[in-house]
Parts: sequence; structure tokens; C-alpha cells
Amino acid sequence: MMRAIRAEKARRSAEAERQRIAKDAERIRARCQTLAGFVREAWHVVEPNSTFVHGWHLDAICDHLEAVTDGRINRLLINVPPGTMKSLLTSVLWPAWEWGPMGRPSLRYLTTSYAEKYVKRDSRRMRDLVQSEWYRALWPEVDLVRAGEASFANSKTGFREGVPFASLTGGRGDRVIIDDPHSTETAESEAERTNTSRIFRESVPTRLNDPINSAIIVIMQRLHEDDVSGQIIKLGLGYEHLMLPMEFEPDRACSTGIGFSDPRKEDGELLFPARFPRAVVERDKVPMGSYAVAGQFQQRPAPRSGGMFQRGDFDVVDAVPSGALRCRAWDFAATQPKPGKQPDWTVGLKMAFHAGIFYVENVVRDRWSPADVERNLKSTASQDGLEVRIRMPEDPGAAGKSDAATKIKLLAGYDVKAIRPTGEKSVRAKPASAQAEAGNVKLIRGRWNDTFLDEVCSFPNAQHDDQVDAFADALNELALGSTFTLDNV
Repeated sequence: MMRAIRAEKARRSAEAERQRIAKDAERIRARCQTLAGFVREAWHVVEPNSTFVHGWHLDAICDHLEAVTDGRINRLLINVPPGTMKSLLTSVLWPAWEWGPMGRPSLRYLTTSYAEKYVKRDSRRMRDLVQSEWYRALWPEVDLVRAGEASFANSKTGFREGVPFASLTGGRGDRVIIDDPHSTETAESEAERTNTSRIFRESVPTRLNDPINSAIIVIMQRLHEDDVSGQIIKLGLGYEHLMLPMEFEPDRACSTGIGFSDPRKEDGELLFPARFPRAVVERDKVPMGSYAVAGQFQQRPAPRSGGMFQRGDFDVVDAVPSGALRCRAWDFAATQPKPGKQPDWTVGLKMAFHAGIFYVENVVRDRWSPADVERNLKSTASQDGLEVRIRMPEDPGAAGKSDAATKIKLLAGYDVKAIRPTGEKSVRAKPASAQAEAGNVKLIRGRWNDTFLDEVCSFPNAQHDDQVDAFADALNELALGSTFTLDNV
């Protein structure tokens, strides 16, 4: 009895939905002529329990996928942060849009991701969408004749086949959609990364129905400089590249061949503040670390080791031998708070030098206001003691000289000096790099160790280099101010 009642309720609900759609079908179909419009109209079907949250980046992705549909692009690389609807747009909604609103149900899709569970997830989502009452009422010509979990086909010879990326050795499609070929767990493995890149280079080009007109779409977050995106860029494979970092970096502003330019203007302006506001972004950065943030958020991965500094060069010890010379070097935030963007980091790094070995003892690091900087500068000096030298940068110009003079006056009685930095940051860091490589730099065990290593070992490609500047300045001060000279490097 209860089963019959539920069945009747479901029948009536479906009939009401069909009637509603019939009354509004012309408007819905008209709006669905653009992919962005289809996303809005279909949202209640694919995500019935959540409200659609729009972001301009969704329109940008839709515009580039539309350019694949109309033939302007047949090689597309999209790099966006996790959680920005990349899979739902590219692997679920876009193929359904091409089959239905665009009237191309004969198109064949070969879809892949690093994990079979995600291949099946997105296959099910598209299958459920095209089988929904809403979709079938609007585009009845898309009739599924096979509806498996990872693959399905329609009566117009179109199909979608889903396979894990490691198994991408068979099947062909008019569209090959590669959604995150690497996992965050294996991208650091050279063997795994090399195998994934080999499959991409050797197998993907042969998976196309039409070598001239069929399209390859790669959409992913960056995980390593030699990931699939890195291979595409390094080898110059001719992909249109849509690159949208979580926080805007003016010197890396993206423009593409279809007329798109990143609309953001302010350094640090967020990509999707409606979903990822500043507080959430900053919260998530803490556990991720600067290396993961650089790749997954900012789409500019730096090697965890192998730059000017390598993690293996830094031993962690418990104490500094007695009789060491000490210096605290500061690097002050260069920017003030702005709407939507927090200020840069202020860093104070204390280093000790004894018997040819440099010990990074402590790093204080925070985003302070100018008043907080002065208060913490004086407090830290008091805790360090009079025997610790204090070195700080003096910015060019009268304002920089005045600011340095104010800070020196604040620290009256201490061995304090302001030095105007000269030359490129990487040049100033070379002595520190050489000493680390020689095994002459050690870290005193502390909670700050991982954050310090993440930034230093990503230099010069990391988003922040405040700790590197303070590290280099402290080492140079102790080296030049003792019997040790840089000639020994």
C-alpha cells in the first residue's frame, strides 16, 4: 500500500514537472543556447540540494568550452583551483549541453581522471542529467540506449566512455576530456609523474576520432612543475591556456586567443569570493603550506626541492653551541591592508653563528599593522637581549630613510643598523644557498620549521619570499661581521 502511494506521488510530481517545463520550454531553450545559461537552468537537476553561486570565472570557462564547440579551439588547457566547479562544468554539463541544446547528440566523449571513482561519479551525474524529466522534456531526441555506470550511449550513436587515466590506451572520441590526470598523493613521485606524462604524450593524441578537428581538453590544478600542464607548456603543444589563480597576480594576468582577459586589477584579488572569501582562503593556506598553495591555488608550482635551496640541505637540531654570535634580521611587509586583500608578512629571523655553522634559531612571522610592527619589534628585541644584533632593510627614497630612522630610534640601546638592499633577491640569497648546500645551515627544532622550509625551498618561484630575505640578510650580516668571509663559500 505504502509503495503504491509513493509511486503515485512520484508520478504526480513528474507530471507536474512536465507541465511546468512545457509552459516555460521556449524560454528555457532560448536561455540554454549559451552554456552559461544551460548551467543555471540545469543546476536544480544536478545539484538539487544547493543554491547556484555564480562567479565570473564560470562564464570564462563556459566561453572557452563554447569555443571548442564552435571549432575555434581544439586544444584547451584550463588551470583553476580545486572547488571551482571545474569537473561539473567540463565533464558533466558541457557534454550534456552539446548533445541537447546544441543538437549534436552524435558526439562521442572519452573522459578520464586519475581515479576511477571520479570517472564514475561524473559519468553518473551526466547520465542522470540526460535521463531526468527536465532534460527529456526539452530534448527528447537524446534517448539513452545504454546506461552503464562508467559509460552510456544514445540512439544517435553518441556515447560517453569513462576510464581511469592510467588505462587510457583504448577507445576514441570527438572530445577527450582529461580532468585532473594527477593525484595530490602521487604527483610528487617522479615515477608516477613520468608515467602519467608518458601516457599523455603517447596515448592521448591517438585517442581522437578526427585528428584534425577532434578536441582535447585538459582541466586541472597544478601539482608539480613537470605535471601534464607543465609538459603542455614546456613542449609548446599549442593549447589555448586559461589560467585563473585563486589570488590575482598582475604580472601573470591571463589573456587568451578568444579575447578573454582576467578582469581583476588588484594584486591579491580573489577568484571566487562568494564561495571562497578571504577568511576561508587564509584558513586553508595554513594546513596546505606554501608549496601546495603555489600549485593548487596559484597555478605556478615550484619544486619542493631542487631550486636554490633543497629540504635535504637543512638538518634540524635541538640547540646552539655556547659562545655563538647572533643576529635578528627583519623583513617588513611592503603593502598595507586593502579591501579584499591582507597585507604581506613581516618576518623577524634570528640566526646564530658558531664554528662555521649557521643556526636558524627562531622565526617570528605575522601580518601586522604598522603600529603592531613597532610594538613587536621592540618586544622581540627585549626578549632577544642586547647581545643580538638587529638588521633591517631601508627602502629607497626619503620615506624609507625616515621609516628606518624611526625604527632605529625605537630600538635605542641595541646594536641596530638599517641597510639598503641592492641587487636581485636571488643574488643576495646566493651565499645562503651555498652555505646550505655545503651543510653549514641548521634549523633549531620548532613549529615554524615546515613553513620556513616550504617557502625557502620554493624560492624564487614562491608567492612570498619574506623569510628568504630575512634568512639571507642574517647570514650575510653574520658572515661579513665575523672572521668568516664569503671568499670561503
